[in-house]
Amino acid sequence: MKGFYQFVVCLAYLHLTAADHYTNKYDNVNLDEVLASERLLSGYVRCLLNEGHCTPDGNELKRNLPDAISNDCSKCTERQREGSDRVMEYIIDHRPNDWIRLEKMYNSDGSYKRKYLERKAATEKSKDEKSTEKSKTEPSKDQPEKKDEANDGDTMDNAEQKD
Repeated sequence: MKGFYQFVVCLAYLHLTAADHYTNKYDNVNLDEVLASERLLSGYVRCLLNEGHCTPDGNELKRNLPDAISNDCSKCTERQREGSDRVMEYIIDHRPNDWIRLEKMYNSDGSYKRKYLERKAATEKSKDEKSTEKSKTEPSKDQPEKKDEANDGDTMDNAEQKD
């Protein structure tokens, strides 16, 4: 995915130090904590937009972001790719105004958001198809199960046999 793997990388924890690899120094950042904290997430956003103070890791992130974007996160670990997708998707879905501003600065053609929305639509379609297929093979919980009247034990023949 071109473009914004790296953007989220910025917001969450990816940092470049070597020419060939992104450092894994920040791979253990608690993304749940960052995404749940208005203060933390807004701090990263302001740093990336040149609107506020940057921490040392924020400065490193901002300094190396253009390389990360141009290389489509090719130097990322799998964990970094997953984390960057997660943060980016969160911002697109929950902080669209921040996304618009960051996208202008780091992905002005909007290619990452388009790819994300296409991937999201495909995922939802796949879930719907699986759900539809599952409902065809399982009885509905809303409808009572059909009883086998021949074996319900309350037929006239069974009652007569008891006498």
